[in-house]
Amino acid sequence: MIVFHELFRGTLDGASVYPREVVKVVLAHNAAAAILVHNHLSGDPEPSQADRNLTHRLKEALNLVGVRTLDHIIVGREGCISLAEQGDI
Repeated sequence: MIVFHELFRGTLDGASVYPREVVKVVLAHNAAAAILVHNHLSGDPEPSQADRNLTHRLKEALNLVGVRTLDHIIVGREGCISLAEQGDI
């Protein structure tokens, strides 16, 4: 791992995530791949449809600049869920 970088902070029920900002940071570190991580304040790590849509958008944006998306991990009180393990990456 090159760096862990917190990009966005949300509220109790959501966060605004901008693919452009993710791409900027990844390129600034000259990374060939990225692992995305976010938490669910509810404690339930089960991905929502919005999580799946965001993962798809971020993966597409990173792919345009030649960066692989290795995983998107959702963290909750009850553990973690890997979207790669679920076949969503």
